[in-house]
Amino acid sequence: MTLRDGAGAPPQGGAQPLVRRNDWGSLAPPALGEWTPRLSVSVVVPTYAARATLPYVLAGLAAQSYPAHLLEVVVVDDGNSPPVELPDVRPERTRVVRVESGWGRANACHTGALAGDGEVIHWLDSDMLVFREHVEAQLRWHHLVDYTVVLGTKRFVDPAPLLERDPADVRDLVAAGRADELWDWDAGEPHKWVEGMWRRTGDLTEAGPRAFRAHVGATGSLTRALYDDAGGMDTALILGEDMELGHRLAEAGGVLVPEHAARAWHLGRSHVMEKKDDVNRHNDSFLANLVPGMRPKRNLHGRTYDVPYLEVVVDAPPSDELIHCVDAVLDSTLDDLRVVLPGSWHELHDGRRSPLADPLLDLRIVERTYRHDPRVELVPGVPPGRCRSSFRLTLDSTAWAPTPVALQAMLDDLERTHEGTRIIRRVGRLDRTAAVSRVARALGQVSDDGLDAAFGLQVLASSQAGFVPTAERDVPRHEGKLKPPVDPAESRARLAADLGSPGDGHVHDAAVGDDVRDRQDGERRGLFGRRL
Repeated sequence: MTLRDGAGAPPQGGAQPLVRRNDWGSLAPPALGEWTPRLSVSVVVPTYAARATLPYVLAGLAAQSYPAHLLEVVVVDDGNSPPVELPDVRPERTRVVRVESGWGRANACHTGALAGDGEVIHWLDSDMLVFREHVEAQLRWHHLVDYTVVLGTKRFVDPAPLLERDPADVRDLVAAGRADELWDWDAGEPHKWVEGMWRRTGDLTEAGPRAFRAHVGATGSLTRALYDDAGGMDTALILGEDMELGHRLAEAGGVLVPEHAARAWHLGRSHVMEKKDDVNRHNDSFLANLVPGMRPKRNLHGRTYDVPYLEVVVDAPPSDELIHCVDAVLDSTLDDLRVVLPGSWHELHDGRRSPLADPLLDLRIVERTYRHDPRVELVPGVPPGRCRSSFRLTLDSTAWAPTPVALQAMLDDLERTHEGTRIIRRVGRLDRTAAVSRVARALGQVSDDGLDAAFGLQVLASSQAGFVPTAERDVPRHEGKLKPPVDPAESRARLAADLGSPGDGHVHDAAVGDDVRDRQDGERRGLFGRRL
């Protein structure tokens, strides 16, 4: 192979091409067979109860067009009994790694990733027979930038005819570029759910930040650097680990590329295809807590989640104004958020002091106000590294506070446009985590120009973003005046009015105090059409 027109050359000077959103069409990979690879790859094959298909998976890998000296295969034995033994037909650099702790695909994949030496990690399930150019087709993208995540394509077929053949014959057929003779590609069953997303979004080039909803793990690859930066597989997950990892790869700045030239035969139907409803029931619970982007799986109100959708950083001196500002944030129609309050909380002590002349009184009042609020974190400083939420709102001052609908409306705007940043004059800024990570990874430093180029940036006045002076932002409270009892019949009539007349199909928010009712003014709908 020869390098053509600089294709496959490493980025110079540490800078890389900056891909906008998920429009990977701005990258130009070399033609298959017309370039010189340089990156090493570890093909990680997690295997459990796949004794019948594994020999054919390894036979296909033994016939790859990617240079053999750059390719190793790590077969991960996930507790098989008897243990996995390698067949005669296999790539030259193939070894078995036994899982010593834990179980499941995520744990096995992570075990293999740690054991591998490759600069690129290529996942391949133990029921996937790949075509000759499968690895090469995926690896060419990783030679352009280090933040692509590449998916192969597949057709589900009945493996019975294959299992009667000698793996050596299958290897030779793949090496000759004739893997398509094993079955009829057009007659094979496609991965309809995934390929439907590809088709509707121009092979994900128009999918924007949500592209990684299509991240499924039967065959895919990414650089080790991106894998490590994203935090690796969540080994506690038994199902849905690929979608959860996809979320964190997006947040780390990744671009998802579907590679149609990386073809494979999937030997049998998938677990999801056989038990779709059961898998979805399981994943809806486990993944909704970890993936903010799964908005339809999260309740609109009343729940908090392990990973909040929005993080709000209020880095300001302790004061009554700070409390009023934070209360306004918590009063938002968006419940799926967490407030981060940096401060010198370690200075607080329980020693004798004057309650009102305490020099730490303001700090103490703020700490006591939010100590037990599950949506507020008292931290020593702004958490380093990447924001854990999909969005971060950084308030420069507590003089301005959001109206109840402002935060949800701003996020809906960013979701509709796929843009990354809103700078709000006199208030602060709202940044998409994926946009910040993309710019940092590609350009080495984050700037507003870079964010605009990567995802899009708009500057708004405070009123355009729904912010008002904090002193003018009223957060409703319960009524506390002492009153004589109301006649029970009159009270029941008010109760009926609060709940709505029977049969009218409408239920009002029951107001403990009448001062709360005006919060229902102006019904809105969110991005997915659900009422706010």
